Amino acid sequence: MKKKEEKLNKTPGKQKKHKKREIDRKLLTPDQQAFLEKEEKIDKINEKLNRPILGITYLSAFLIIGLMAYILRFMIVEKDEVIANAANSRLDKYAADVIRGDIVTSDGKIVATNDGETRYYPYDNLFAHVVGYSEYTKAGIELVGNYYLSDSHANVLERFINTLREEKNEGDTIVSTLNYDLQKTAYEALGSADGAVVVMEPDTGKILAMVSKPDFNPNHIDEVWAEANREDSDSSVLLNRATQGLYPPGSTFKVLTTLAYMRQNPRKYEDYTYNCSSEEEIFNGVSVHCFGRKIHGEQDLSQALANSCNQAYADIGIGLNVNKWRDTLESFLFNKSLPYTDASATSRFYLDSKSDKGYIPQTAFGQGDTLITPLHNAMIMSTIANGGLMMKPYFIDSIENYKGTRIKKFSPDSYDTLMTAEEVEALTPYLRKVVTEGTAASYFAGASYEAAGKTGTAEYANGAHDYSWFVGYSNVEDPDVVVSIIVEESDVNGIKASAIARSIFDQYYNCLLYTSPSPRD
Repeated sequence: MKKKEEKLNKTPGKQKKHKKREIDRKLLTPDQQAFLEKEEKIDKINEKLNRPILGITYLSAFLIIGLMAYILRFMIVEKDEVIANAANSRLDKYAADVIRGDIVTSDGKIVATNDGETRYYPYDNLFAHVVGYSEYTKAGIELVGNYYLSDSHANVLERFINTLREEKNEGDTIVSTLNYDLQKTAYEALGSADGAVVVMEPDTGKILAMVSKPDFNPNHIDEVWAEANREDSDSSVLLNRATQGLYPPGSTFKVLTTLAYMRQNPRKYEDYTYNCSSEEEIFNGVSVHCFGRKIHGEQDLSQALANSCNQAYADIGIGLNVNKWRDTLESFLFNKSLPYTDASATSRFYLDSKSDKGYIPQTAFGQGDTLITPLHNAMIMSTIANGGLMMKPYFIDSIENYKGTRIKKFSPDSYDTLMTAEEVEALTPYLRKVVTEGTAASYFAGASYEAAGKTGTAEYANGAHDYSWFVGYSNVEDPDVVVSIIVEESDVNGIKASAIARSIFDQYYNCLLYTSPSPRD
């Protein structure tokens, strides 16, 4: 008894179980019993207090984790998009503290810089749409790279001194993927015609040149903007036709119709024949004739593509499963947004199983309601040239501080594998035949390189005018460069897309491949 009392006297506060305390309470002195009762009251009060505190703790932890997740997502996924938004007030502070950085080509030409406080474009109209402008809503590289141009990675000491002097820091430089010589060649080859040119690397997605006409001089953007926004103005010079212009694809669409036919007839497509024996034939109640009302005679599938036989493709179209055909088209991003950082229109394919069958024949050879952008057409051809893998197009290669020290490098990024190696292998000779024996043969005669592709003529304004297309690539065994070209009203100005393609390929092989690499490479 005495030993138990001594033990309790030593550690009254360490009794752990309520049941034990009730049993031992009979052995305690009145003072010890009072002590334990007081302790139990305190425990109950603490228990009640701890419940809301614990809830608050859990809630706080949840909020902290959520905040951290948002911050990480912002830093990894959304940072550049959000910061580059023209509505972001943070950029106003950047602009107040930083002299906007330069934009240069991959071969070192300065295409956007500053003349005092004024943005200056040394080459006037040449890079108008792809480089863009820095006023108003911004456009092109000026918009996509706005954050980088408004930031400065000048030397820390230099920035500190500038702060003390209340002077602006030099902004960072954007090194684009654009090549001056290819841009100039494409611009001059398009001449006075309206239309667009896209030149890109199929295995990287790098945009080497991008031209849109009608164009404008970004050095006079105030005047251009005022004219474009007049209530009675029909000006469209600010529209980048390469990315936002929607055109009937014409016979360039036959490439995808061919692929759809191959997929739906894997064992029989090589046996396909059609006898183009008259100027016109009726398919699903629709009269179809070939360009120039030409009669092609007996055609297999490769000859039908090479000679661009509309009647053969109308025949192919009415035999396709429309839903599977639509699936093929949508896998190639029709009716979907392109994986491209700048503004771009969505190409359209309307057919489905409920559509009027009369729309099928014309759709098969690229007329009807189908519409596509030149950039999208370039991406499709690049997919074929790149073994079935579509790359995401981009035009910013790296970021440097104003002294040339690299800050950030952008790497090629793939979208998805859209074709099998077997499909590419089957389709490539067909595209090659277009250039060696078919509709583009006269334009590429004597070329020092092998080219492949597809011509196209799209009717516009109820057939009043023709648009000329060429989409293709060079160096068939190991493709180097893809072009997508649309010339509006080619029947009036006499400029053909295939001739422009020849000029660009010649420039690439005769000049670019034999020059020393740029110091920036």
